[in-house]
Amino acid sequence: MDQARTTISKIFNGEPRSYTRFNLTQNMEGDNSQVEMKLSSDMDEEVEANGVGENMNQHNGSYFPTKLSQRSPRNICFIVIGILLLFISGYLMGYLSHRGKNDTKVVTCPDIVDNVPLIIDEPASLDWSDIRAFLKKRLTTSNIKNTLREFSSANHLAGTSGDEALANNIMEKFHALGMAPWTDEHYVKIEGPGSSNNRVLFRGKAVGSTDGFLAYSASRTAEGPAVYAHYGRPEDFRCLKDLKVEVSEKVVLVRAGKISFAEKVANAEILNASAVLIYPDLVDYKINYDTALFGHVHLGTGDPYTPGFPSFNHTQFPPARSSGLPNIPAQTISVRQASEIMRKMGGQDYRYWNDGLLRDVSYRLGDDGDVITVEVNNVLTETKIHNVFGVIKGYVDADRYVVIGAQRDAWGTGYARSTVGTSLLVELAKTITNMIKNDGFRPKRSIVFASWSAGEFGHVGATEWLEGYLTSLNMKVVSYISLDGVVSGSELFKASASPLLYELIESTMKQVSSPTDKSKSLHEQFSASNWENSIIEPMGLSDSVYTFQTFSGVPSFSFRFASRSKLYPYGTVEDTEQNLDGYTSDQTVILAKAAGEVAGLVTLRLVHDHLIRLNVAKYNNIIHQYVSQISSSVKGLQGSGRLPNTLTMQWLLSAQGSYDRAANALENVIHNSNLDDLEQCRIINNRIMRVEGNLLSPFVSPLESAFRHILLGSGEHTMAALLDHLSAIEKDLESADMDQFKNQFALATWTIQGCANTLAGEVWDMDNQI
Repeated sequence: MDQARTTISKIFNGEPRSYTRFNLTQNMEGDNSQVEMKLSSDMDEEVEANGVGENMNQHNGSYFPTKLSQRSPRNICFIVIGILLLFISGYLMGYLSHRGKNDTKVVTCPDIVDNVPLIIDEPASLDWSDIRAFLKKRLTTSNIKNTLREFSSANHLAGTSGDEALANNIMEKFHALGMAPWTDEHYVKIEGPGSSNNRVLFRGKAVGSTDGFLAYSASRTAEGPAVYAHYGRPEDFRCLKDLKVEVSEKVVLVRAGKISFAEKVANAEILNASAVLIYPDLVDYKINYDTALFGHVHLGTGDPYTPGFPSFNHTQFPPARSSGLPNIPAQTISVRQASEIMRKMGGQDYRYWNDGLLRDVSYRLGDDGDVITVEVNNVLTETKIHNVFGVIKGYVDADRYVVIGAQRDAWGTGYARSTVGTSLLVELAKTITNMIKNDGFRPKRSIVFASWSAGEFGHVGATEWLEGYLTSLNMKVVSYISLDGVVSGSELFKASASPLLYELIESTMKQVSSPTDKSKSLHEQFSASNWENSIIEPMGLSDSVYTFQTFSGVPSFSFRFASRSKLYPYGTVEDTEQNLDGYTSDQTVILAKAAGEVAGLVTLRLVHDHLIRLNVAKYNNIIHQYVSQISSSVKGLQGSGRLPNTLTMQWLLSAQGSYDRAANALENVIHNSNLDDLEQCRIINNRIMRVEGNLLSPFVSPLESAFRHILLGSGEHTMAALLDHLSAIEKDLESADMDQFKNQFALATWTIQGCANTLAGEVWDMDNQI
């Protein structure tokens, strides 16, 4: 009736006609649907079609103008009644005709157009059991075997023609799959052996052939008495201190393994060692006597000469140098070279480390007469590298994506290091694309496939990408999944990941059959009574996901099938297909398929479900453990008078409680929400995705301390550093920096509180008790 009155008023008052359209276009599955909405004034045109809108009368077959003012009241009434009858008849006919169309939705437009909700039809979705079945069916061992053969290469060191050839091959694969591939180009500084070979001398005589090298070592000559330091861990150096063995001005001989090469060198440099030699011990490795080791000693990731910022060619930064670069020479030596030195070393015979390099070699700690000279002549060169990407775009939240990546380069063949992971990357891209084309799978979020270069030099390609696009990726990357080194044995299954992903990883292991016992799942085969203790291992600096997790705040996941007894010879010429088959009992392809299923199912779950499968409550226990240890230590030190009573735990305990309450409140919101409501899920997902990033300390610069995660990172800002500082105060109050401790204590408190506030949601939901 309101529309009728408005129309009549316009007819009588001669108001100009108006016509308004709203095109609501939603690109879903390639279709463009257009909805046209008319305001009430659209009726003008319907009236005109009946010969009234133009103020015209019909008489004896001819038209002539008539002034409305000359009409009688009776005629006007008839006109009004006729208009109403025509309007009602037209409305009913239109309503009935539209009802008859089953494929058309009626869009009602209220007077206030801004309040019209945009309803997006969700794409057809498969059940999770169907998706899992399609992945297992399409990811086949025969396809993996063929791709492994295609991507196996004798030489593909970063920046070489072999590396570029593999990059082009991957680009072609992604292009053929319709993934709109692109590349990311960087100019990075990497280091290799110079024309003058590196040398090691013992008591003035050269020891064997020194073919391996460590990138980013200080290039100079150093010498000093030898000292054996086991694996070069902090506890090993503490043991030497307890034995009254000095490290200062000495050449430290250490085994490979347990921690990264860079950490071994950094630990020795802190104690003023003159140089470091690293060798593969036969206790840990099944390796030939003359096999050389390759690696790097940058205590960080990325290009160490563009720390914290990307190495794009167009950037104009002043010369810089990472604080993680060592100032002492470091060199690898072979088993034969190490045994020749150790046979002649004097000093104490430390039986706890005497577990057998060779039958006739004792692990003596060295004396002042065992002088070693280390000569390093590495050369730094600027090299152009390419990362290669392809994307499968989501159908609902295309701007949220899971990144799955693999290192492409390697020293030598690098079969386990890079070939297996790169092959799985391509096969997973092919499998998921086929699921979309042929099986009706519609991922809600996007999947980015990334092939990284210069991984052997400290995940350089991946880190430079993160540095270049950090602000863009901050709230877009749901998770990062690494395929590096996923197969190096068959006896163990190990994983390192963000606690947010623990629950998803465990459920995935229950859905993948064990490659060595088909009657069991991975969970049944490898998990003991405590799943986390048996499967999860700490995320270290050498882990391919460490930068994503601790620098970018992206929940990350890496895993591997491994050997129980011996370390795999990564970074050597023995990383070949034949050797890997020996470590896996000729089941490399079967294990690769299982690894592909693990990575694929985790990825698909993260892009399929309405609600992102990240469990924020998992950080409750970790925060609680740190706070409990710090509280206990503070109370003890205050009781002994080493800490002032003015230092209170109240605020840190309150921050911990805030996070607990925020996590529990979010669980209640999820439980009480309609998870079929896409907008509601997106709001909840935004809160979930902020957690990891908000555990990066906002109070430290990535230029000074790249790994800013206060729970999993490294540096003075971390909770672990607070505990170390308290331990130092307990041992020697005079040398402890109390002001620094109080400052870091306060900043860690506010980092946790800030994370809790963001997790709580809107500003009116935040816990501002502090």
